Amino acid sequence: MLATFPAADLFSQGPRTLIEDPEGGCVYIPGAVERARAVAWFEALRDAVDWQHLQRPMYDRIVDVPRLTAGYRLDGSEPLSPALGAAADIVRARYATPFTHVGLNYYRDARDSVAPHNDKLHTLVAPHPIVLLSLGDARRMEIREKAPPRRVVRIDLEPGSLLAMSHAMQSTHDHGIPKSKHAVGPRISLAFRVRPAKPA
Repeated sequence: MLATFPAADLFSQGPRTLIEDPEGGCVYIPGAVERARAVAWFEALRDAVDWQHLQRPMYDRIVDVPRLTAGYRLDGSEPLSPALGAAADIVRARYATPFTHVGLNYYRDARDSVAPHNDKLHTLVAPHPIVLLSLGDARRMEIREKAPPRRVVRIDLEPGSLLAMSHAMQSTHDHGIPKSKHAVGPRISLAFRVRPAKPA
């Protein structure tokens, strides 16, 4: 079973619950950041972030990770660019959540992607959500149930939108950004999480 939510429809309808669970499920909020600010943040982060081009083993060879990545702590232990600090302030205030880390993904074109996955529960503090802020061109996310009938939700993540995914949802669903068959421009996603404190 498939559910697809075109971004244009969502923009006019406001927040929409895509998946329900006792911890809030998955909620999409278009237009959480006004477009002019989203454009400015995209350009600032694209140019200022120390993007990493990672590789990983796959079977008997080493392959490039099909996107650029970066990550920052939000505990004041390292400096943040003005754009990243402002984005963190808005997301923290909206969700009243003490996010401790932000991971960034830079999808340069239609060939960049992230495979279906879920966040590992031991890397998150329950019951806080994961919140994604999208900047740049829209990209389609697929969210799929782990158990039959493996229903799929597809949604275009518009610039300035937020997508909140519950801690509980990481046990029941996978999410990913597939390669696009159509030409798309670059996109940056900011994933805000609450990580466990490291032992002293």
